[in-house]
Amino acid sequence: MRLTPITRFASASLLALSLAATPVMAQDAPAAAEAMEDTTTEMADDPAAPASVSDLIDAVSIPYEQFELDNGLTVLVHEDRKAPVVAVSVWYNVGSKHEPEGKTGFAHLFEHLMFNGSENAPNDFFEPLQQVGATDFNGTTWFDRTNYFQTVPTGALDRTLMLESDRMGYLLGAVTQEKLDNQIGVVQNEKRQGDNQSYGLTEYEQLENLYPSGHPYHHSTIGSMDDLSSATLEDVKQWFRDNYGPNNAVIVLAGDIDTATAKAKMNTWFGAIKRGPETPTVDAPVPTLDAPKSKTIYDKVATTRVYRMWAVPGLDNPDFLPLSMGASVLGGLASSRLDNSLVREQQLAVRVVANAQIFAQAGQFVVYADAKPGVDKDTVAAALDAEIAKFLEEGPTAEEIQRSTTVYAAGQIRGLEQVGGFSGKAPTLAEGFLYQGDPAAYKTTLKSAAALTPEEVRSVTAKWLSRPVFELIVEPGDRKEGGEDRGGFVIAPESYAGSLQPEYYSNPLGLGMQGATGAPVEADRSKLPDVGELKPLDFPDIERATLSNGMEIYFAKRDAVPVVSVRVAFDAGYAADPRNRLGLQSLMLQLMDEGTTTLDSTALAIEREKYGASIFGTADADTTSFGLDAITPNLLGSLNLLADYIRNPAFDENELERVRAQQLTRITNELNSPAQIAQRALMPILYGDQHPYGIPPSGTGEAEVVSTITKEEISDFHRVWLRPDMARVLVVGDTSLNEAVTLLEASFGDWQAPNTPAPVKSYDAPVPDTSRKIVLIDRPNSPQSIIMGGHVLEQKGTDDLTVLRAANEVFGGSFLSRINMNLRETKGWSYGVRSLLRAPLDRGNFLIYAPVQADRTGDSITELFRDLAAYTTTDGVTGEELTRLINGNVRELPGQFETSRDVLGGLTNIITYGRPDDYYETLAEKYSALTTDQLDAAARQTFSLSDLTLVVVGDAKVVGPQLDALGIPVEVRSLDAE
Repeated sequence: MRLTPITRFASASLLALSLAATPVMAQDAPAAAEAMEDTTTEMADDPAAPASVSDLIDAVSIPYEQFELDNGLTVLVHEDRKAPVVAVSVWYNVGSKHEPEGKTGFAHLFEHLMFNGSENAPNDFFEPLQQVGATDFNGTTWFDRTNYFQTVPTGALDRTLMLESDRMGYLLGAVTQEKLDNQIGVVQNEKRQGDNQSYGLTEYEQLENLYPSGHPYHHSTIGSMDDLSSATLEDVKQWFRDNYGPNNAVIVLAGDIDTATAKAKMNTWFGAIKRGPETPTVDAPVPTLDAPKSKTIYDKVATTRVYRMWAVPGLDNPDFLPLSMGASVLGGLASSRLDNSLVREQQLAVRVVANAQIFAQAGQFVVYADAKPGVDKDTVAAALDAEIAKFLEEGPTAEEIQRSTTVYAAGQIRGLEQVGGFSGKAPTLAEGFLYQGDPAAYKTTLKSAAALTPEEVRSVTAKWLSRPVFELIVEPGDRKEGGEDRGGFVIAPESYAGSLQPEYYSNPLGLGMQGATGAPVEADRSKLPDVGELKPLDFPDIERATLSNGMEIYFAKRDAVPVVSVRVAFDAGYAADPRNRLGLQSLMLQLMDEGTTTLDSTALAIEREKYGASIFGTADADTTSFGLDAITPNLLGSLNLLADYIRNPAFDENELERVRAQQLTRITNELNSPAQIAQRALMPILYGDQHPYGIPPSGTGEAEVVSTITKEEISDFHRVWLRPDMARVLVVGDTSLNEAVTLLEASFGDWQAPNTPAPVKSYDAPVPDTSRKIVLIDRPNSPQSIIMGGHVLEQKGTDDLTVLRAANEVFGGSFLSRINMNLRETKGWSYGVRSLLRAPLDRGNFLIYAPVQADRTGDSITELFRDLAAYTTTDGVTGEELTRLINGNVRELPGQFETSRDVLGGLTNIITYGRPDDYYETLAEKYSALTTDQLDAAARQTFSLSDLTLVVVGDAKVVGPQLDALGIPVEVRSLDAE
């Protein structure tokens, strides 16, 4: 799946992520030394001054031990006893760059097959994982590697290692033609789903134009439709034989485990697996274009995007580090050169990005700007080129390098809370070993970055960016071609919303060598190992206090890592938006990010970067929240900044016009996104045009309203709804209640509520009766259709929804649910299908979400209706489904609250919905007491088929006749009407 980047400088690897955001404290440069001296003096005088970069670097540490089995399998062990869980991260040294001509997409296709069962565990891999309460489990494929990961309760480690070893050493007997055919269909729908997004074809353009045909990085990881269709059973079996030997892998065990235990268990489960052939190294020189190249494509996008791209070195060349630093300063930091020039000062663009996407042997330096609507693309391109040229001539300042270092180091510290997943400690160690032969590469890279000088960054960036550039222009309009013939080994005939991302299996991310002990003995694989003792969840105690102005404080301590997360939550949300002024609050939140009465937009961005603090505002249907993720040494200064952010927004008139253009662009982008189109249409149908929830759920509102909102309206909304008597402060992390209260009293204690009554939201508007019908929204040339349907529930979010959520999990709430196993794993018509319960404070809703291939839209609706009808009548919950549901939900509880952010989410839920403090600790008993009769009754009462309204977003020429054949009323709408 192509995923939306979650960082400004999304990178190609975990290490590269460290790099694109990484930094520099240029100690050997006079300017840098002077900057550091000034900072040190300031810190001595000001207790709110940020911690030094060197202190932050020292805090980033993942101790590990390393050993190797006789068959060549490398094992890394990191001990972290904060929670009774162990992360198991398995990385194979094979990716799409190893695929030969005619077999593009094979690495990722095989990753899918690895989840379909092995010889001694023949069923779906997710079944036993869900039974043991695994969290963060998935698999991904990219250019340089394939990985599989899960975090499991300590008592389930043997079962997990048996499963991983069985698919490493005992897979082929379980790979069948039926499984292969099914997963080919699933992967092809994954490709369609990615291609169907705005900018969904730009990845192909980037790779095919920067790298010559035959180059290992020339084709996308997803591959081409033709190559996927031609995959044979023997082809995929040979791929396994050639690449999946233990000597071609590294496994990291991180968490509640020690090295002695790891050695014994790894020998038991992996020791008897035979060594395989070494995956051959590939030649991947960094290409240089013969001359500048330019191409224009058309897509369903809000505004013109201007790209500048170069192929650059990978991790095997030291130039990757200054290149990544250059990208961060140029267009990665919130205070970046491009943001300041093109977005803030000249106001030519609504968004700018520069990132270095660094892979093992090559990378791409990508810069782009989204033109402000009405601004000529040539003007944007000229300004973009001028700023790049200026940077290549002048380079960064020492202060910019230092801020970039701080931002990265603070992010790394926050990442230390998670042992596994896609970006925790286990994958960090694995990637360092696999790509650079050093599990501690994250640390050496950070130290090396801290020694860079501004001139090093400038000269290396200039060397690589002075070469011929590939210019890609993406213009709004209808596509001239789809993605069916793209992604293969050879470039398509002439005829990336940003960063590349790995392909997921499911998503609807030291010490010296020590010899292993003991001779390998074949483990007993006749049955899955028993699950050992599982420790119950121990949710942190919730402490309470009140500031002198009446603001309520809720605190939970987590001290494993020096980080603190804070949320200031107001009883507002999008339900507070005036019905005739939808988009007002969203615009206010964006404008609050652009400065306070004492800090302009750039200065505010710089202050956040100095502290390594993440400060943001967000809203959902019922609550408006402001968040702070801080590192403990910088908590005082970060809290002061958060208070200034909330209490003293500048609401500058000039910034308003810039932010208005950005929000109008976001609205247009939503109207180009199939899933967003469906949501914007469905919610008003379900709730009616008067209910607070009957609005587009993103809160961005309507373009005609946003175009006319005034500064006075924004100020009035802030004054009326953001007041201390409507706020709660929630704090989780490495501090104490007393310290938190002291700091919050200093920053918020003198904030007094106005002498006017607090506003009250009303949910009294009647919800309309609905009947089964289909609304078809025509989106021409869509390779997939989005099916989204649902109805409003009688239940509210404040009700106890344990039974109802359990009933939904069986039907559509998990990977192993009825509808996903049918449409994805059996039919192969979708990459993933889900149903979900949305539970705001007032009446919630039941939704079904199904992206399916266009030519199977009608068939998919038939199957969904058939599944729902059966589930709510004759085919209720089975004993097997109930057992899986109970085991999974009970056993996963300790792993759900691994990080401070996780605990903060739980704390927020408890306080917002009025749950008891021990709510999560009582869930195990509630789940264990569930019966099939309870779940059946809940489903039959709630999941009604008769009033299920569907919105379908797809190509009406393809989809319309299929829907007409269903015998259900169909209303056709145009995109323009939406």
